[in-house]
Amino acid sequence: MAATDFDLFVIGAGSGGVRAARMAAQRGARVAVAEDAPLGGTCVNLGCIPKKLYSYAAHYAEAFEESHGFGWSNDAAPSFDWAVLKANRAREIGRLNSIYGRLLTDAGATVLTARAHVIGANAVEVGGRVYTATNILVATGGRPVVPALPGAEFAITSNEIFDLPVFPKRLVVVGGGYIACEFASIFRGLGAQVTQLYRGEQVLRGFDADVRNFVAAEMRKKGVDLRTGADVERIERGADGLQVHLRDGAVITADSVLYATGRQPNTAGLGLQELGVALSPEGAVIVDEHYATNLPTLHALGDVIDRIQLTPVALAEAMTLVDRLFGSGQRSVDYELIPTAVFTHPSIGTVGLTEHEARARFGKVRIYRSDFKALKHTLSGNTERTLMKLVVDDASDRVVGLHMVGADAGEIVQGFAVAMKAGATKAVFDSTIGIHPTAAEEFVTMRDAVA
Repeated sequence: MAATDFDLFVIGAGSGGVRAARMAAQRGARVAVAEDAPLGGTCVNLGCIPKKLYSYAAHYAEAFEESHGFGWSNDAAPSFDWAVLKANRAREIGRLNSIYGRLLTDAGATVLTARAHVIGANAVEVGGRVYTATNILVATGGRPVVPALPGAEFAITSNEIFDLPVFPKRLVVVGGGYIACEFASIFRGLGAQVTQLYRGEQVLRGFDADVRNFVAAEMRKKGVDLRTGADVERIERGADGLQVHLRDGAVITADSVLYATGRQPNTAGLGLQELGVALSPEGAVIVDEHYATNLPTLHALGDVIDRIQLTPVALAEAMTLVDRLFGSGQRSVDYELIPTAVFTHPSIGTVGLTEHEARARFGKVRIYRSDFKALKHTLSGNTERTLMKLVVDDASDRVVGLHMVGADAGEIVQGFAVAMKAGATKAVFDSTIGIHPTAAEEFVTMRDAVA
């Protein structure tokens, strides 16, 4: 084909798009990135980073109370300033936006601050100008959606929750996934009266059953009014706030109603359908093992392909694609044993199979489980408990699932994920010396199977 303006044109400057653009440019490719929102995508602006900052903030009220058991006294009751938290978060996010911009420009990529449309197998239109590219990458991520119901216009999503003008003293959270559970925990910790509504039997579908039940119980202990089997019929504006009507006739009054019931790939308006690019019924871009669509020059990765919606997964996919387009092509992404954390209170860390999945795959498995009060809480007065669980394939003795609910669960599980990736067996866990006194040592001291 004739010479193009760029070797790679990236649409979307989230985690996957920025990584792909930067790595390709560093390898000498001519790269452009188009983005009409702040750089960094969902994770930096409306997801992982601000959410964890707010999670940190939400722990302080509890920490002030816990300090009394360790000899500390507070002469004045602590108070929370929503405006200060928002301003400090915004400043940090702005700093990160600038860093992402420098990463791209320092690598030699061209950054276009406008929305892009794919108009051909090798052509993209941005701001009225057409650019040609040997390869095009769609990395536009996803967005939260609110289902159609009367009064849906009164609901907010995770996009708006971080920057509400007034702190919602009464918050209704609709949904049972990890985003819903995280925000219910966070705003309860910040002092809101939180009601969480989920129409299913138990929250956190897809997680290990013990984890689901344990987290739900702990969230209720901390004051979240978690109601399962609860289905919203409509939302109305009332004199005292928003009125959330349930199908069973109950009515809940709230200052804000957060819907966290699902996300949708950002493919609308990109021109993909017009070009015949294969999309799933939900709008996700369908790609092969090399992240190529049915148009060989068009690629996609990250949340827009709706495989595993995690920032580190998008980064790994980006590195794999760049290696195929501008390197040896030997790199690949292994979607097995991907660790993840959920920042509920207490938090969740998990890697590998649930007990149900392991029994379906291997047949005979051994289960090791421990439920205890952490050392800190022997003096803190906090009733929070910690859960740890190992799932072991009986035939090979390999640890195929590891789950934790408790303080710093994500920090702890990350290291064990390395061991599991290397094929660690239960015998290896048993022969490992624990660090005492820590919660993490429980994973290498559980000796008796419970199932």
